[in-house]
Amino acid sequence: MTTPTDTTTQTPEQWADAFTQASDADAEISAHGTYFTCSYLLDMDTHSFVIEMSNGKVHAIAVDPGPLDRPYQFAIRAGVETWQGFGVPVPAPMFHGIWAASFQRDMKLEGDVLVLMQNLRCVTRQIELLRAVGVPV
Repeated sequence: MTTPTDTTTQTPEQWADAFTQASDADAEISAHGTYFTCSYLLDMDTHSFVIEMSNGKVHAIAVDPGPLDRPYQFAIRAGVETWQGFGVPVPAPMFHGIWAASFQRDMKLEGDVLVLMQNLRCVTRQIELLRAVGVPV
């Protein structure tokens, strides 16, 4: 696993590249992601990203798309503080997973939650990769 990135100097585009590389190289996503095909929004308040997955690989990441620029099936939304809590090597309690953050923090899961649940292990692993690549907020 790579070392954490200093997110204060990381542009959203640099983050998208680092996230793509980490996700595509991750052994767990490769093992579980054969059918990991969907698009989802990570809304980090100051920046948002539509991540398009195809057969376990990042097809594209749209940085700060407009509301109708890129369709997505579900969204994971939270404020900057919550995302920053996810982007450290050892997250504090309630920053270790999307369920904990949605029950105790300001994280919201919206849209087609069935698609999220069908791809939950891979999405969870991608969120865990934020510990290595950081967050751009």
